[in-house]
Amino acid sequence: MQTSSDRHEYPAHWEADVVLRDGGTARVRPITVDDAERLVSFYEQVSDESKYYRFFAPYPRLSAKDVHRFTHHDFVDRVGLAATVGGEFIATVRYDRIGAGGTPASAPADEAEVAFLVQDAHQGRGVASALLEHIAAVARERGIRRFAAEVLPANTKMIKVFMDAGYTQKRSFEDGVVRLEFGLEPTDRSLAVQYAREQRAEARSVQRLLQPGSVAVIGTGRTPGGVGRSILGNVGDAGYTGRLYAVNSAFPEDLKEVDGVPARRSVREIDGPVDLAVVTVPAERVPEVVTDCGEHGVQGLVVISAGYADSGPDGRERQRALVRQARSYGMRIIGPNAFGVINTSPRVRLNASLAPEMPRPGRIGLFAQSGAIGIALLSRLHRRGGGVTGVTGVSTFVSSGNRADVSGNDVLQYWYDDPETDVALMYLESIGNPRKFTRLARRTAAAKPLVVVQGARHGGVAPQGHAVRATRLPHATVSALLRQAGVIRVDTITDLVDAGLLLARQPLPPGPRVAILGNSESLGLLTYDACLSEGLRPQPPLDLTTAASADDFHRALSRALADDTCDAVVVTAIPTVGEGSAGDAALAAALRSAAAAVPAKPVLVVHVELGGLAEALSAAASTAPQAPQPAEPQPTEPAPALTEPRTPPAEAEDTAPAGPRTPEAGDRRAAAPPHPRPAAPAAPHPAGPADPPPEGTRLIPAYPAAERAVRALAQAVSYAQWRRDAADPGKVPEYEDIDERGAAELIAGHLARGQGLALGDEETCELLGRYGIHVHRALPAPTPDDAVAAARALGYPVALKATAPHLRHRADLGGVRLDLADEEQLRRAYAELTELFGTPAELRPVVQGMAPRGVDTVVRAVIDPAAGAVLSFGLAGAATQLLGDMGHRLIPVTDREATSLIRSVRTAPLLFGWRGSAPVDSAALEELLLRVSRLVDDHPEVVAVTLEPVVVAPRGLSVLSASVRLAPPPARDDLGPRTLPAY
Repeated sequence: MQTSSDRHEYPAHWEADVVLRDGGTARVRPITVDDAERLVSFYEQVSDESKYYRFFAPYPRLSAKDVHRFTHHDFVDRVGLAATVGGEFIATVRYDRIGAGGTPASAPADEAEVAFLVQDAHQGRGVASALLEHIAAVARERGIRRFAAEVLPANTKMIKVFMDAGYTQKRSFEDGVVRLEFGLEPTDRSLAVQYAREQRAEARSVQRLLQPGSVAVIGTGRTPGGVGRSILGNVGDAGYTGRLYAVNSAFPEDLKEVDGVPARRSVREIDGPVDLAVVTVPAERVPEVVTDCGEHGVQGLVVISAGYADSGPDGRERQRALVRQARSYGMRIIGPNAFGVINTSPRVRLNASLAPEMPRPGRIGLFAQSGAIGIALLSRLHRRGGGVTGVTGVSTFVSSGNRADVSGNDVLQYWYDDPETDVALMYLESIGNPRKFTRLARRTAAAKPLVVVQGARHGGVAPQGHAVRATRLPHATVSALLRQAGVIRVDTITDLVDAGLLLARQPLPPGPRVAILGNSESLGLLTYDACLSEGLRPQPPLDLTTAASADDFHRALSRALADDTCDAVVVTAIPTVGEGSAGDAALAAALRSAAAAVPAKPVLVVHVELGGLAEALSAAASTAPQAPQPAEPQPTEPAPALTEPRTPPAEAEDTAPAGPRTPEAGDRRAAAPPHPRPAAPAAPHPAGPADPPPEGTRLIPAYPAAERAVRALAQAVSYAQWRRDAADPGKVPEYEDIDERGAAELIAGHLARGQGLALGDEETCELLGRYGIHVHRALPAPTPDDAVAAARALGYPVALKATAPHLRHRADLGGVRLDLADEEQLRRAYAELTELFGTPAELRPVVQGMAPRGVDTVVRAVIDPAAGAVLSFGLAGAATQLLGDMGHRLIPVTDREATSLIRSVRTAPLLFGWRGSAPVDSAALEELLLRVSRLVDDHPEVVAVTLEPVVVAPRGLSVLSASVRLAPPPARDDLGPRTLPAY
């Protein structure tokens, strides 16, 4: 369809999919000569009022001259973009470059006039705001720095679009027209506006998938069994509150219902809207289904079908075509190869997944890229025995499968302001946009805990089916950056659930001080040791002895919580001889009562096979306080809970009823009989209370091992500290001696010689000097006489170093001689080096003046194409390299982050007076880190900086060696217009 333009080839990189304010999608692309008919059709559907606002006069139709003008662009001085849905225009925007007098112009003129036209049916969807972001990015690319727009005063909607964009503006009124002028460089406010719009749009797009008013299961089998029929039953059994339909093109024409659900041969035959389609047909039939859904106005798809990128290169192309097709109709996709979605809200009760039972409602959101891991997570949170004991609940669950469209980033946007989700748990096998993920994670973590476990972190490649941009950063660095963003990063799904249970049920600990009490001295000591191992500050365990009663536990816990030197309490409990369910109930009630009196401190329980105590501590249907519910009659053979045996009968009453559904007046859902389920052996009834606690009861998480409880508590302590630090993140300081313009000129001059290059020593010193970073001077010494001359120029004492690649920064190999006080020592050292390691040409020796003694460190900065600019710090030396003991922060770094970066490495005590040594000048080191951060942030062409070693003395520091690499900066998708990723 697209053709080349008058002066430039068609700019395909301007094409993009965007999410609009209402959660739908649109395609933004340049307008070409082939769009004449589309433009005319679009204009005919625009109201006379909108036409008047666009042309300032009645303009019922476009002339042939107008059509030619609006479809012929040179993509430099004249550019037009269109927003399309289903291949048809819904809005257009164009700019024309103008000169000083407002007449048409060419470069170097840097101002353009911009105008919009949005179809009335699509006004209010945020189309104009999205188009403004894209046309501004195009204009910047073509050297345009300012936009001008003339708007009638009555056109308040368009004035608001310009005024709300966040750009620096100038507004005037003349001859009955409002004239707006604004610069196009992104500002803090324009980025904030863009991010806020992005959050609202992407959250709304996920909300449409998780809160549909109507669902069609496409591919429902005619006979019981099969994926489609199972999902239809799961949706029905969950008590879905909306309208439900079964769709299969193979249904007989006279078939009206399947399991009591209205049956249709096509989505097109359904009367009324369909919000969500769950697609279970074979991959080769999916395009036909998507067309039907798009034509019917379906808002979103959950594609269960496999056979896409998970099946090889052909499948990957099939997957890309699926995404393009769905987005062309404004639909978003979860999947393909997805496990499904769940929403336990009583307003929705949607189980559009392969999970045969609805999880208990609660406050935990789950996201899993793997269906198998999703099953395991749902099962662990659903049951009471086996893993972490105690009932908890799920608010929403999303299994993204191949993650072709909707990703963890989108779900984070939804959870951020979802009032029904208090804790977010994510299992990620790949991160498609690490830069965006860390930005969203930082914002989400400031409001609610975000716990992440990464799979495939040591494989080096993304799992099959995941098409993501590669990052050169090692996993340890990515993990450090996630922690900097407030993410609680854990290693296993067991840790994921452990941390989630604590964070969903208990307040954040105000500090690391832990009281330990219980009726087992040995278990208390294990807990004490575990606290020390996790960096907590435990108090000596209080042994209540095995004869302790429930009242003894209550009094001890009350005293511990009232102690101002205690921030959290771990209660250890073991069964005693003769203890029965009544004792368990009494102990649980005593602990809950004591904990409720001091709600600001968390309480955890470590139990050892204590039967009913775990159930009594957390016997509720969700993590949110709920009123007691009447018990349902217990079946003789309970159905299975996901892939594992269903919870015992005592737990079943905590699960919302899923019995036969009958139509009620005003009920929108289609009635269906109960879906049959295979029976599982009945589990024994555990000892302990069966009634849930009263509303408002504080739930206490119980763990089967001290190490697991303490590890979860340590994660909560670290997260709480991050929340406190995030409230005052610090600032990026200004330094008067930084010459930003001079550095830019040097960089431009160097890059003029090539696309990417490593600077020489003199060039490196000159560039770093512009930012107040001074490198200790080193002079080459190709001969002994040159070494002597260099020493005289520098002044004794000096150091003689071999700088050959295999000896550089390897003092342990003997390639360095220090404190050479005179010419005789220098010549002797020179002879020793050449005798040991080879000729001067092989050694590349240099002479350098001695720096004050201190601790050798290394400072690095690198721009990763996926994660962005990263600043790293560690101590120099083989031991640190072997252990990988480096700290990392995203650039730009604030003063508080620089302080924490120095202290984040395990070898940091060497900087602060370890074993009686003199503390180093940490303030000078922090300033160096901040200057390097500023250099890379101000000049993204600086793609790598290494300062090694940096000797930090008690007063001041010395940079002994430095290297800088320049290259054209990688694209910053976070600064450009909003777009959906195209994998």
